[in-house]
Amino acid sequence: MLRLPFRSRVWRGAAGEFAGSGTGASMDFQDHRAYSPGDDPRHINWQAYARTGQYSMKLFREEIRPVVDLILDASSSMFFSPEKAGRTAELLNFLTHSSLTAGASVRIYAMSGDKQLAIDPMTLKLNRWQADIAALTPTNPSSPPEIHRISLRSHALRVFLSDLLFPADPNPILRALGQKQGTPILFAPFTDTEANPEWAGNYDFIDAELHTRHPHRIEPATLRRYREAYAAHFNLWKDAAIRHQAPLARIPCATELMAALYQHALPVKALETTK
Repeated sequence: MLRLPFRSRVWRGAAGEFAGSGTGASMDFQDHRAYSPGDDPRHINWQAYARTGQYSMKLFREEIRPVVDLILDASSSMFFSPEKAGRTAELLNFLTHSSLTAGASVRIYAMSGDKQLAIDPMTLKLNRWQADIAALTPTNPSSPPEIHRISLRSHALRVFLSDLLFPADPNPILRALGQKQGTPILFAPFTDTEANPEWAGNYDFIDAELHTRHPHRIEPATLRRYREAYAAHFNLWKDAAIRHQAPLARIPCATELMAALYQHALPVKALETTK
């Protein structure tokens, strides 16, 4: 009942069921024009000819196949807890399956820093992709996905599935997603324990990317600074997403998937209903 916002775009590409930018042979009437030698006589407006004695052609909106480039942030933080790993897998499968069901041409790329891996959409159900991306060895595991390294297709929906938990200016990433007239859409899974933790006392924190341990004592002031920094980080992403006209849907991991999508992705137009 939900899918990526295909209807909100005028597409260019191979034949399909969504409105294109040119004329074609669908049943969606668009306009008239004068007949030219070589035109398909099946599209002559014979009723108009009977009235005027002049040949004219019926033009119909072409129907094309949408294009989706799906980029998965394969950094370890996306799979750090079973809850978050499960939500990441659910979102990846939902975005892929709903796009294929809509007749879209889908390509999937997993990225960790400067390393990338192409995933065959038809093999997702086999769950081999998780072992494949675990084998990615970026030069710097803490660096953001270098999306500019991917050969993205023109006029595509560019879906970035990432928790966005890396220290980087959002603008270069969003510019890379928008190149060649692409449309960026962001899905960011998050857990309650990272968004609003209740830490107090002594902890050993584990760096999700480097897997190093760091002892800290959490006082109320420390927790307050963390929450403020976390909120400021995502406010930065929200402002950049608005500037680049990129819907940003933050998806909680604790809520059932479809309920979370209806509540958080549909209102920001990261998804649309199929009817």
